[in-house]
Amino acid sequence: MEFRTRAIHVGQEPDPTSGAVVPPVHLASTFVLPAAEGPADYDYARTGSPTRHAFEAVAASLDGGARALAFASGMAATHCVSLLLKPGDHLVTGTDIYGGSWRLFNNVLTEQGVAITAVDTSDLEAVRAAIRPETRMLWIEPIGNPLMSVTDVAGCVAIARAAGVLLVADNTLATPVLCRPLELGADIVMHSATKYIGGHSDLLGGLLVARDDELGDRLHWLQNATGGVMGPLESFLCCRGVKTLELRVLAQSATAARLATWLQQQPRVCRVHYPGLSDQPGHDLARQQFHGGFGGMVSFEIAGDVAAARRVVESTKIFRLAVSLGAVESLIELPAVMSHGAYAPEARQAVGITDGLIRLSVGLEAAVDLEADLASALATLGD
Repeated sequence: MEFRTRAIHVGQEPDPTSGAVVPPVHLASTFVLPAAEGPADYDYARTGSPTRHAFEAVAASLDGGARALAFASGMAATHCVSLLLKPGDHLVTGTDIYGGSWRLFNNVLTEQGVAITAVDTSDLEAVRAAIRPETRMLWIEPIGNPLMSVTDVAGCVAIARAAGVLLVADNTLATPVLCRPLELGADIVMHSATKYIGGHSDLLGGLLVARDDELGDRLHWLQNATGGVMGPLESFLCCRGVKTLELRVLAQSATAARLATWLQQQPRVCRVHYPGLSDQPGHDLARQQFHGGFGGMVSFEIAGDVAAARRVVESTKIFRLAVSLGAVESLIELPAVMSHGAYAPEARQAVGITDGLIRLSVGLEAAVDLEADLASALATLGD
């Protein structure tokens, strides 16, 4: 079946008791066992529940993996992956990554004895040079956050394979609609299900999808041991969200591409970051690696001081000033003090996250209305 069909039907078999088209939400925390010992489908909800398994089934299908695991948040999923590392190990990660991941890697893992090297993962030679004998994991984002850099997943897979290290891709921005890293050879995919998968700003969740059963079993053991699982209501909302995932992402990508082109023409905008623009460093790779669009995220820089950027983000009416991304509502923010405030200031400046950088999460509103909203905000800066 095609992606869109699987998104609607996998894990969503009609309820055998009532015939309901939408399976019920199982709120139970504990399940009656057939015997004191022996196999059972369910025993305790931390280990597994019917509603969570329904979401995990469709997630594994959409990403092309052997097993999916749903978590209480994207950071809970990222933390679970990090537990595959031990003191003395080395992690190579990108510089254009989610601020929460940066905080976990540089402020938590380092205190636990894991060495971290951050490089521009769009530069394969830099990635190759960063690998050391003690490297155990390479963490990438196919579309970087917040600068929208493009990382060659297959190229990084080749480097990881040669070094015998795990390749993990945070695919939150691209989603499995545009890019499926497991099909390119990645070992694990992580999503913040809060974002495009849920898609409606009404849930918190994370997701891991493993390429093979052995790795999936290791991650499930860690998930069960640490307990950061997704609840049944959030699992139900994710099942609902993925049914429209392809439609939403393709529409958001089309509007984002239009806004990125429009922003390039605005005199107070000095730079636009969007992989769909032909003048972007990663555009040719993006055309090969992504299918159907270039994502619903755009960032741009304002000519002038920091106060000018603040005035823009505080003047929009349709774009809401908020962190997060990927939902039907359009959002606007300043990464330096909001989503990426966890970066050390010197690290943030070194990788190009300037104080005047503005990030847009493009929703499903009419493109003409979003253009008018940004035009009105930019007009507050004068000529």
